[in-house]
Amino acid sequence: MKISQGPLSRILVWVALCVAALLTTFPLLYAIAASLMTQTDFNAGAVLPSWPLEFSNYADAFKNFPLLRYLANSLIMASAVTVAVLITSSMAAFSFTFIRYRGRGILFAIVLATLMIPWEATIIVNFQTIRNLGWLNTFQGLSVPSFAMAFGIFLLRQAFSTLPNELHEAMQVDGATRLRFFVSTVLPLNRPMLATLAVYTFITTWNTYLWPLLVTSEERVRTVQIGLRSLQGEATTAWPLVMATTVMVMAATLVVLVVGQRQLKAGLVAGAVKG
Repeated sequence: MKISQGPLSRILVWVALCVAALLTTFPLLYAIAASLMTQTDFNAGAVLPSWPLEFSNYADAFKNFPLLRYLANSLIMASAVTVAVLITSSMAAFSFTFIRYRGRGILFAIVLATLMIPWEATIIVNFQTIRNLGWLNTFQGLSVPSFAMAFGIFLLRQAFSTLPNELHEAMQVDGATRLRFFVSTVLPLNRPMLATLAVYTFITTWNTYLWPLLVTSEERVRTVQIGLRSLQGEATTAWPLVMATTVMVMAATLVVLVVGQRQLKAGLVAGAVKG
């Protein structure tokens, strides 16, 4: 049955997309609106801020809260994990794709099997390991347990497998080493997928809450997600101040999405076509 593409159908599609976009962005829009309210307006249940807007909430977030330190800690942790995941995942994926050795398929199946293990099932062992190494309240304790990701290995292995093996053999005939083939050919041809993995890893690590809560107890290494929780008091909470801080924290992830948007789209399209 052929669906009509008349003006009415286009209008209905446009309205449906606008409603879906509004529902999706409503939490962000409300957070921005609440961050510009006074405490009195928020307690009164106002949906929109009254005039004049309370921009002082953003200034108070820096005065009453070590926001820059927490943002820097989260940036260090997320950047270190992202770089490490790109290195370990790409090298492991290259091994599973272009290097033939006994047990390669079984080893890759074991890596995939780890995807079915809940992260919560390994948190106690990881915490004991970090504690025994003396890495509590350190950046290596925050980041090292996340340096390898089975999903990243799987994603890049699927991308690398689309390259013809004849290309690898031709470069070997020309005298190129595996390292040169990996650096000069495999990585550049899969830049969109690497960017996709980088954006995913950065945002996931940035938003991590439970692990930093377990391994840090000092303010100098605590991340912004833990810092946001400290703004909530036991009796009363200055929610406009909390929302202002939350908006600035979300802005960091939005910057990453905007910067990597083109490569992210290219990676998703490449995965859909090649898959």
